[in-house]
Amino acid sequence: MNEPSKRPKHAERHEAIDVNDFVYAATGARVRRLTMPDGSHWFPAVDVCKELGHTNSRQALSDHLPDEHREILETVSGAYGLSIPAGREWRRDLNVISLQGLILLVNACTKPACAPFKQWVAEVIETVQREGSYSLDEAEVQSPEPGAPIAYAMPEQVAEAIVRLEAHNLQLDEELADGQRESIALQKETLAMQREMLAAQQATLAVQQAMVRAMERIADRFDTLVLERRTPHGRLTALPTTESVLADWRQRLSVTEDVWAVAVVIAPVLVEKGELREPLESIASRTGISVRRVNECLRLLRKHACIRSRGGTEDGAPVYVLHQV
Repeated sequence: MNEPSKRPKHAERHEAIDVNDFVYAATGARVRRLTMPDGSHWFPAVDVCKELGHTNSRQALSDHLPDEHREILETVSGAYGLSIPAGREWRRDLNVISLQGLILLVNACTKPACAPFKQWVAEVIETVQREGSYSLDEAEVQSPEPGAPIAYAMPEQVAEAIVRLEAHNLQLDEELADGQRESIALQKETLAMQREMLAAQQATLAVQQAMVRAMERIADRFDTLVLERRTPHGRLTALPTTESVLADWRQRLSVTEDVWAVAVVIAPVLVEKGELREPLESIASRTGISVRRVNECLRLLRKHACIRSRGGTEDGAPVYVLHQV
């Protein structure tokens, strides 16, 4: 878990890319982080090296990292008058590396999962060499609040890396879903066998009927999870419910916690009202994430054909509807 920043209010900074997303795209993991009052980030070297496949963190630092990008935790925290974070894993002699150091270690890593991030870094360097600068594209929807910072769209390589790397977080959910489907299939087979045996088991008829009724309720709940309607093309399609919409979105893309938080908020509105006209600030307050991040999550849902845009309201709020074939 990331340690809370002790940055004073006057030192608040707006990051073009959220540091958690940036690090996750680079390493494929949620790495512990300490943020200093000046906005600099430091990471335990052992955490980063473990995620990048280095079995000997000291050797990895010696081979790939200059001294100026690594330090001892006590030295870093002491420079700002901060105490060592509580917990046995935060030792005074813990080796920590800067954000630049983390990027250098990623560039030295051969894991395929690091390739998209490394390609983006190479693109940034090439663009700077060719054009003299590199800038992110502005997000499609900006906060209407006066003086609000500009929201930037996450680079495609970084966004796609996050989507791919999140897939392993859903593996257990997929395995559980497979197990549930197998269990339901087995229950249906058992029900059929019990019905066939019912006529020959009159002595235990009451027990058998109770079992059949219980199994029928289970089967009926499964069979009626989705209602059916006909599309203009004459095909049968599922009448959307909040549960079916969220299940469909899980199959369409691998999502981060932020994207799923936004999805859980907007799905009931889209199902019940047919469209979403809620300002980004309202969604942000309900999810506890920033307006910029809400905008990026909606953009990702649009990209994967979960929702589509239908213009905007008079006060500038975007209007979204479910994307239906």
